[in-house]
Amino acid sequence: MTHPNLKKNKRCSLWLCAFVLALGGCVPIRQYVPARLASPGSPAPSGGPVQYESPDDFKHLDKDAWKSEMEGIASWYGEEFNGRLTASGEVYDMYKMTAAHKTLPLGTVVKVTNEENGKAVEVTINDRGPYVKGRIIDLSKTAGRAIGMREAGTARVRLEIVSWPK
Repeated sequence: MTHPNLKKNKRCSLWLCAFVLALGGCVPIRQYVPARLASPGSPAPSGGPVQYESPDDFKHLDKDAWKSEMEGIASWYGEEFNGRLTASGEVYDMYKMTAAHKTLPLGTVVKVTNEENGKAVEVTINDRGPYVKGRIIDLSKTAGRAIGMREAGTARVRLEIVSWPK
């Protein structure tokens, strides 16, 4: 015969386990940066070590953070994040023309032009990042391929707003 408190403790343990497992799905998504570019102490494309920025630094930016045109370094993310949720709640699909940006409203359509070769692509912002210092946008694998930057991992780009979300 089992003690009544033992049954109650087993039920509580099961509920606690279910709660902890449910919380595991609420972990924030981190952007993929290829290991050759992101290893602490490894050289960044600029020659210095990679430095990371906190996502909290971009939560309360004013309207000046959203410019119609921006220039900077783009990177891309792919396989490791394929199938995971993005900041917009969509499932990340590395074959779609999407991107992550720190401050632009989710749903913004942006034209990204590789300044080295002139190739351009339009992407929809559906995620947050990149949080590597000096980078302004993280493109999906397919978008990165479309502008010819997949092999290098990064490229100098110009962003132009095509349309703001409704």
